[in-house]
Amino acid sequence: MKEIIDFVLHINEHLQTFVQDYGTLIYLLLFLIVFAETGLVVTPFLPGDSLLFAAGALAANEANELNVTLIIVLLICAALLGDNINYFIGRFLAKKGEGAKLFGVFTIRKDYLDKTHVFYEKHGARTIIIARFVPIVRTFAPFVAGIGNMNYRKYIIYCVVGAIVWVTMLTMAGYMFGNIDWVKKNFELVVFCIIGVSLLPVFIEFLKHKFSSKK
Repeated sequence: MKEIIDFVLHINEHLQTFVQDYGTLIYLLLFLIVFAETGLVVTPFLPGDSLLFAAGALAANEANELNVTLIIVLLICAALLGDNINYFIGRFLAKKGEGAKLFGVFTIRKDYLDKTHVFYEKHGARTIIIARFVPIVRTFAPFVAGIGNMNYRKYIIYCVVGAIVWVTMLTMAGYMFGNIDWVKKNFELVVFCIIGVSLLPVFIEFLKHKFSSKK
């Protein structure tokens, strides 16, 4: 766990070292991390927002000879591939119905399936977009959308929009600001700020739900 925390907080340094040692293989590493974070339910702890920011900063450094456009395109593809695998795994389990085992441990109940389906039919579009910007939640949202049997055409539209906005916005933020001296010297603080901003949508939705419940 300590190694994972260190990797997240100093991801800019670790990626820079990787570029120096392996060059353009960094494209493959970035693709695999984003794919795993979005596509594998068991790896929600992998960096997402901070990784994109650091990748943009790497590309801005001319010494690395990395193409920011290629990074953005690759990582959008990685996010979409991960999301779709996650979605269809959830859908497969939903088709198995009540009694299906999740990770061989948790039993899926029919009432949970029904409630999840109703929720995603009503709030799915907004959920998919918001979840994209929230650590951990973005890993589980596609899986739960599949469990809830959310209409795929509706799902994929918002999934694509979310992936494009998420990857482009954070990578370009890193590209424009990642190599400022203050940012490089205080990268840990920047990571915490990114995580804090990422959690704002959840906090806002919580407040909206709380006040609407009171009404």
